[in-house]
Amino acid sequence: MSALVLDGKALAQKTEQELSARVAKLKESSGGQTPILATILVGDDPASATYVKMKGNACRRIGMDSLQVEMPASTTTEQLLAKIEELNSNPNVHGILLQHPVPSQINERACFDAIRLDKDVDGVTCLGFGRMAMDEKAYGCATPKGIMRLLEAYDIELAGKHAVVVGRSPILGKPMAAMLLNANATVTTCHSHTRDLADHVRRADILVGAVGRPEFIKADWVADGAVVVDAGYHSGGIGDIELAPLLDRVAAYTPVPGGVGPMTINTLIYQAVDSGERKIG
Repeated sequence: MSALVLDGKALAQKTEQELSARVAKLKESSGGQTPILATILVGDDPASATYVKMKGNACRRIGMDSLQVEMPASTTTEQLLAKIEELNSNPNVHGILLQHPVPSQINERACFDAIRLDKDVDGVTCLGFGRMAMDEKAYGCATPKGIMRLLEAYDIELAGKHAVVVGRSPILGKPMAAMLLNANATVTTCHSHTRDLADHVRRADILVGAVGRPEFIKADWVADGAVVVDAGYHSGGIGDIELAPLLDRVAAYTPVPGGVGPMTINTLIYQAVDSGERKIG
């Protein structure tokens, strides 16, 4: 069996071309206005700084603007909430991203939830999660929403399929399960403490690895013909699933890197453009 490669890098590049055209059209019709994504970086974590830079670069590639806010590691919850409220009130800001993680003295959940729903283009608020889970209008968490866009682009059928999500984080595993359920899949959510995990994985038509541990999910747990989505990325270029032995016996898979990763930032930008079109348009 020759497995279908779910190429997130290629889809992200194609989407950027489409987004560039949408931004150019918006500029032309609005006298030069573009969507603006505000990114908030608190502290000096090198990985977080890199991620924020990548998001700014993605904005520039499609012709939209980014507003980069940097705050010191000593920032308090109250100071961060004040900054978020300032951005909420700015009519020229169409999306707000608070880079995770923030320093330990900050109440991260309170700060996430302070982001206005219509500017929550990273899908991190409890209100946004609840509305998404109820199949109401809201921006989805960027990584699981990116996975859904990838599956849709490659015509992967979800309705009636048994999807197994291994992982339960609030920004990946939990929203992933809700999105699959909304797409009419039958969903089992597992995690590192699940008993008989291998047996659950073997029953998956659609498998999503989102547990955050390198090659935690073994190849011999995975059924022939499954669709395998690996949302992990670890040093050495490996994911959460032992992929190499699966390439000739599954129906489709996301490569690591180049599968889920590019779709995360792409979805953030995609949702920021949508927000800008709604307000500027």
